[in-house]
Parts: sequence; structure tokens; C-alpha cells
Amino acid sequence: MLDPATVVTISELNRLARQSLEREFPLLWVAGEISNLTRATSGHVYFSLKDEAAQARCVMFRSRAQSIPWKLENGLQVEARALVSLYEARGDFQLNIETLRRAGLGRLFEAFARLKARLETEGLFGPGRKRALPRFPRRIGIVSSPRAAALRDVLAALKRRAPHLTAILYPTPVQGDSAAGEIAKAIAAAGRRNECDLLLIVRGGGSIEDLWAFNEEVVARAIAASPLPTISGVGHETDATIADFVADLRAATPTAAAELATQGWYQAAGEIADLGTALMRSMQYRMARQQQGLDHLSLRLMHPATRLSQARDRIALLGARLDASLGRALRRHRERLSRAALALGRNIPRTERRSGRLGLLAQRLRTALREQQQKRTNALENIEAALAHLNPEAILARGFSIVRDASGNLVTDAANLHPDQIVSLHLARGEAEAAIVRTVCD
Repeated sequence: MLDPATVVTISELNRLARQSLEREFPLLWVAGEISNLTRATSGHVYFSLKDEAAQARCVMFRSRAQSIPWKLENGLQVEARALVSLYEARGDFQLNIETLRRAGLGRLFEAFARLKARLETEGLFGPGRKRALPRFPRRIGIVSSPRAAALRDVLAALKRRAPHLTAILYPTPVQGDSAAGEIAKAIAAAGRRNECDLLLIVRGGGSIEDLWAFNEEVVARAIAASPLPTISGVGHETDATIADFVADLRAATPTAAAELATQGWYQAAGEIADLGTALMRSMQYRMARQQQGLDHLSLRLMHPATRLSQARDRIALLGARLDASLGRALRRHRERLSRAALALGRNIPRTERRSGRLGLLAQRLRTALREQQQKRTNALENIEAALAHLNPEAILARGFSIVRDASGNLVTDAANLHPDQIVSLHLARGEAEAAIVRTVCD
């Protein structure tokens, strides 16, 4: 306590008064109307809070003022979280404002918290009662205002992601005193009509008062009783309503609600595109493999004229090899004969009686050579006859022909032909086309 006899300066007095006020009055909420509002170049905001009978000076420093999401104006009814203090330099009583909210929001937040706690206790928010959304809904119901921007956003998202879906609107006001009851009726009507697979409850962003209809118990009960799976897309990402907690799924925005509703179709489109790409690659690989096989087969495919030419070449080669073989055999025999003649010449007896035998041996030798030559000649003629018999052109020259169908396939069985069928004939000289008159099968 200050001694009454002690003399203090004004500075000390104001400091003691400020300390006393700040000690005696903790942070508290003060309601009033903003007036005399000014903004300093430093960013601090100065104004007065007043009611019908009194007013108090207030200061809100820049760091606090920047956190207010709405514009401060004269005449606004607000509730201020304030520290009672004193401006020592002038001795002015003032309130240091920590934060501001529009008047009545405190009561709304309290009502929101009470209802949320009660419904949570009843189990309306429990994960066990949340229903799985259909992956491929065909009809989507929308509970919203026909004039709401949120409805346009939802319809645009549905058209972009799944244009084949049918959207059914259950119109209702989404703001105002009677909005909660109308929203609940629209949700109940969608459940009774049972004409959609999924229900979207959407509204654009706004203040807590604008969104309050979605914090009413009647709306929460209607969502919980709905036989249809529900998605709540109310407000912006930072907004949270009772409807969000009761719905089977909460979306950050109305557009996000439409995206969640069409997620299955959107993913399926991507999966189909991936499968199409994989199928195309598989088909291309199969075609490439078949083409490669066709190339290998085409190398083995040979025209009959080419085969005949190759056969002629092979006959000529065999004839040349036969001639060479006979020539080598004759040379060997001549060499042997020469050597024998030389040996004979060296051993010719000098008697006349040997001359007769020598003549006989020479005659036998000439006979053996002729027989050997004749045998070789006969063998050569037999080989030539066999080769001539195998010559395809010789077969064609005897009146035969090669028959092919329109696809170029050889025809070897009359059962494969039918009347009026056009076939091609390959003859010994030239080709022709013929029409089948009749067929005779064994």
C-alpha cells in the first residue's frame, strides 16, 4: 500500500494506476459499438467502444489488427477481448484490444459447441454409422439454392468429370431464419423419392451467421435419418458445420463435394485409358511378331518357275559332275593301261609263241574297256532319264497343270472346290483362268 503522506510524481501515479488496473481486471470480453475509428501510419488502430450511456478509448496494435478477417468500420457492433489499462503518458483510461468478433458470435459459438457435444454423445458423428459412398453413382441429388454460386460450381465440376451423370436438384433456401427447416425438408424429400444414388448438401462460403442453418439440429437429424449416402460441402475449407460432422463424408468446398462424388468415374476413366494404352501396345507387339513371322514365311515361299529353274540348274550340275566322274575314271583306266603296256613291253618274251597270247590279252583288254565304257554310259543315261522324269516342266508338258484358288493356294482336292469358283491354271506354256462347272469326289 502507498503511504498517504508520500508525495509521488504524476508518472509514478499513472504507472501505479496502470499496474493496479491490469492486476485487478484480467482479459475479458466487452461489447459495444465502434466509433471514432482511425488508422495510424504505423498500422495501429484507434477507436472507441460505446453503448447508450458510456464509452471507452481502445487501441489495437498492428499485429492484432492484421488478424481480423473483416473490415473494421464505425457503427459495427462488436465483442472485444480486452485488457483494461491506462496510457501513462496522458493518463487516459483505455482498453488494449487482443481480438474482435462480431456481436453475437460468442453466443453462436457456444450454441454450436453445445449441440456438437450433445450429438456426438448420441453417436451421430461416430465412424460406425458412416456409409460407404457408391463408386459409380448414376444419379446425384443436390440440396442447394437454385440461385447459389455453389450449385453452378457443382454442376460445372460434374459436367467436367462425369458428363453422363444425371443431377437432380432439391431446391431450398440456404440462408435465413427458415432455411434450416427447408433444408431438412429437402433432404427428407430426396430420401422419400429415392431417385438418386448419392446426395450432396452444398453451400458457398460466408460468415458463421450465413452458414448457421447448417448448424441447426433439425438439419443434423435429417442428414442422420437420410437413407441416401450424403456428402456435405458447406463453406470454405476452414469452415466447419454440424452438417459436416453428421454427413457420411465432408468436402472442403462444394466443388470438392462434386469431385468426391465422381471420383470413381474419374478414376475409372483413367484406368480405362491405361488399359487402352496397354491393349494398343499388346496389339502392336502381336502385329509386329506376326509380321516378322510372315517375313520369314515369305522367304521360304518360292514361285514354281523358280523351283523349275533351280531343278534345271541342279540337273545341269549333276550332269557336269557325272561327266567329270566318267572322265576321271577313263583317265585312270588309261593310265593303268599305259602302265600295264609299259610293263608288258618290258616283259615281252622274245619268242613268237608269246605274241599270240599278247594279242589275245590286248583283245580282252579292249573288250573290257568297251564293256566298262558301255556300263558307264548306260548308268549316265538312266540318271538322265530319272532326272527328266522328275522335271516339273516335263510333267506340265505331258498335259498336266497346276491349279490355284483365288488366294493363290494349291488345289489338290476337288472337295475344296465349288461350282462357279474361279481358279488359275499354270500350264507348260503360260497361264489361264477357269470357272468350276461341277466337282466329282471319290
